[in-house]
Amino acid sequence: MPVPLLNTKGTHWSSEDGFRYCEHLARTHYENFPVASRFVPKDLRKYVWAIYAFARTADDFADEPGYTLAERIDNLNGWEEQLFEAYDGNPSHRVFAALAETVERFQIPVELFQDLLAAFRSDISTHRYETFDDVVFYCSHSANPIGRLMLILFNYRSERLMELSDSLCTALQLTNFWQDISVDIKKNRIYIPQQDMEEFHYTEQDLLKGTFDDRFRNLLAFEMRRTMELFLASKPLLAMVKKPLSMELALTWHGGTQILEKIQNQNFNVFAQRPALSFINKAALLFRTISMYL
Repeated sequence: MPVPLLNTKGTHWSSEDGFRYCEHLARTHYENFPVASRFVPKDLRKYVWAIYAFARTADDFADEPGYTLAERIDNLNGWEEQLFEAYDGNPSHRVFAALAETVERFQIPVELFQDLLAAFRSDISTHRYETFDDVVFYCSHSANPIGRLMLILFNYRSERLMELSDSLCTALQLTNFWQDISVDIKKNRIYIPQQDMEEFHYTEQDLLKGTFDDRFRNLLAFEMRRTMELFLASKPLLAMVKKPLSMELALTWHGGTQILEKIQNQNFNVFAQRPALSFINKAALLFRTISMYL
C-alpha cells in the first residue's frame, strides 16, 4: 500500500507528537541494521528517528508500489515544500514537527535533505548507470548525507571526518546494491555500471536472466574489491570519534564488510541466495564491537 502524503495545512503538530510518530515508523520498518541502536545515547535517538522518518517516507514515495509516476513526483515535490516550511518554523506534518526541532537544535544545512530528495527523484527517472563514477555520484546523494547528518548530531563538523564518513556510506550503499542485485532486477534497476559489464562481456540480458558464470563472478568480484577499498579508506573514522558513536560506526563497518564476505563465501552467486546477516551474525558483530572497546 502506498504511503499517503499527509498535507495537513492549518494543523499544528507538537514536536512530541512528531517524535512519537517517527519512532513508530522507525521501529516498524525493516532495515539491515537497527535504527538508533543502543549505542546512540537516549537523548539523541529521537533526532535520529526524525531524520530516518523523513528519508524513509520520501524513499517510499519513490519506490513503493501503488503510485503513478506523476504521483511519485508530486509527492516528492510536496515533501520538499514541507521541508522548507519546517525550516521556516511552520511544519504541517508530524515528521516535520520533529524535524523542525532537530534542524534548529543542531543547525543542520537544508542541502543535506535536498541531496536525499535528489536521490529519490533519481530513483524514479534513472535505472541504469554508465560508469562507476555515476554510481558513486548517486551514492553521494542517497547515502552520504545520512552519515554527515549523524556526525552533526554527535557534534562533529570537521570536513576530514565528513569525507571519511562519505567513504563509509558509499561503501555501505554499494554493498547493498551487490547484495540486492536479484531484487533490483525485478524493479528494472541495474546498479552495476554498464561500462564494467561491457568490459567483462556480461550483457544486460544475461543479468535479466540471472545468468551465473565466470563472467558474472569476475564482474562482481571486481565491484566488491572497489567497495572494500572504500571500507578500508573509511576505517580511520572509527578511531577518530569518541564512544558511543565509534561503537555504532564499528558495528556498521563490520556489518557491511561481513555482507561482502558472505557474498564471496557463496561464490558470488547472489542469484541463488540473497546474502544477509542472521541473528547469530548480528549477535557476533555486537560482541565483537563491544569487546573492541573494553
